[in-house]
Amino acid sequence: MSDAIPTTSEIKNSWLTRDVLFICLSACFADLGYQAVLAIFPLFLVMNLHAAVWVFALATAISYGPGAIFGLIGGRLGDRYGHKKMAITGNLFIPLLSLAGLATTPVVAVALFAGGWWARNFRSPPRRTLMAQMVSRTNRGKAFGFLHALDIGGGFLAATGAMILIWGGTPLKIIFLITIVPLLCSSAVLAMVRNKKIEEPAPPMTATGDAADKPSAAAAATDATHRALYHRLLWATGLYGFSSFSFGFPILTVDQATGSRALAVLAYVIFFGVSALTGLVVGKFNKRNVKALALAGYLAGGIGAAGMAVVSTLHGSAILFYPVVALMGLALGVIETLEPTIISLIIPPKKTGGGMGALTATRSLGLFFANILMGLLYNIHASWVWAYGYAAILAVVAAGILLSAPKVDIDSLN
Repeated sequence: MSDAIPTTSEIKNSWLTRDVLFICLSACFADLGYQAVLAIFPLFLVMNLHAAVWVFALATAISYGPGAIFGLIGGRLGDRYGHKKMAITGNLFIPLLSLAGLATTPVVAVALFAGGWWARNFRSPPRRTLMAQMVSRTNRGKAFGFLHALDIGGGFLAATGAMILIWGGTPLKIIFLITIVPLLCSSAVLAMVRNKKIEEPAPPMTATGDAADKPSAAAAATDATHRALYHRLLWATGLYGFSSFSFGFPILTVDQATGSRALAVLAYVIFFGVSALTGLVVGKFNKRNVKALALAGYLAGGIGAAGMAVVSTLHGSAILFYPVVALMGLALGVIETLEPTIISLIIPPKKTGGGMGALTATRSLGLFFANILMGLLYNIHASWVWAYGYAAILAVVAAGILLSAPKVDIDSLN
């Protein structure tokens, strides 16, 4: 019968459905657009509009800070009114980022950039929740890894395209306008997603009558452990957010070291390429545990930031920056795959949107302060060493906090 409950075997083997593919393609198109903007915006703001580096830091802080609120709102509204509607609503306003290239003053450029980024934050939690609702618990690591791979794969193509266009002498304003096309395609593909949740077979009953409706002591203890892990994860991701920074800073660093805009954007290309491949590998092969997130994610990100500081002090070949940004890309791939996977498994299904929103909001609040501090430290010392050093220390602390979280075998939650 067509309405029969699917078996566990059928669910496990059917995670890459039409709708999952459309969600991932929408992410790919979105990054194909706005990541090209992120690659050239710091160059446009600092080089074309002659703004100071601290102005770029302020621009990213304004984008991430209030963006935290928009992420939280997007997730909550998705739980209430439908995640597909909220995801499309946010997606349609992301092209504000592209219009920043038409600005003739730093103030207008920053305002348009921030507006587009707020829309992106509003959209992300509902889109992640859509993904979680359409994939079985067993396969969410694979699904989020695939989502990240296509997401960042779009960013890789965007950065590559931007680099080629810059090499060819294309004005930055034209590149900004070109990015509107894939952003509109992203919304069109997302609109084709059917808002259909997967129905997993209920676990077998172990009690009858009133006893079946009452949580056992073991279940209550498990719920308490999950809540503790959830809060610890939010603390860790928030602290890691304080160590995170817009990749515009490494772009500016490489630009200063090489004097070449194209070589600066090449760092972005490498970053995205490694991150996309990591998402695929982590989603398919890695056990979805907290230790992997702490070590291969947060700690690796801290080592990458420290590497940027070290290379900046050597004043040697700029090619040394590229292995460092590759490590940073690896860390991002691990984080963007494991964070939403773990959240989706430890949060009750009806509150998944709120959990994803809290994840986005916590990270964004950290990014708000991180980018301000990055700009201030660079402005005070006229060197990237202190800025990247500060970021490295906090990332290591974030890894330590997550390692001290209650031990939960995430695979046992399937």
